[in-house]
Amino acid sequence: MSNIVRLIIACVVFGAAVAMSVFGLWGWGILVFFIGGLILLTFFLNENMLIAQYFLRKENIAKSEEWLLKISDYENQLYKGQHGYYNLLMGLIESRKAPLKSEKYFKKAIALGMKMSHNIALAKLSLAGIAMAKRNKREAQMYLQEATKADTNKMLTDQIKMMKQQMAQAEKQQVVRGGRPQF
Repeated sequence: MSNIVRLIIACVVFGAAVAMSVFGLWGWGILVFFIGGLILLTFFLNENMLIAQYFLRKENIAKSEEWLLKISDYENQLYKGQHGYYNLLMGLIESRKAPLKSEKYFKKAIALGMKMSHNIALAKLSLAGIAMAKRNKREAQMYLQEATKADTNKMLTDQIKMMKQQMAQAEKQQVVRGGRPQF
């Protein structure tokens, strides 16, 4: 359902709640007011994305992808502030199936912007992992530094340390040619 339709329905339900309260039906007016509030809440928080996040936390990738694919046109169905989060979720799901193909989703999520800094850090950390898989050390280090800066709440500190250790191990394992490690 389009966000404009949700907004119109919420306004109509709020109008009905006010009308019920004016005519003395306070109990029904309050109940309808709460229903209108729930409808308005779905304008800002899409239910399909919330359910997809739930299944992603439970490590059920198939169900998470199923709920996310119910959003056919995210630009019309989601609030503009959620576009980055949608691409982040798609990138996380895609990274479980084909890690190198998820890069476009993470880059688009960063370009569209997200409000929470730990989500930006997660996207940049994922991009660092993809750059490592492509053997692009400079890009991986750049994304790791940006992820460290963006992780203000220190929620991804362990993952960042682990990624740095993996980079150090990969550097040690490289064949030295001409006195320099080759990537």
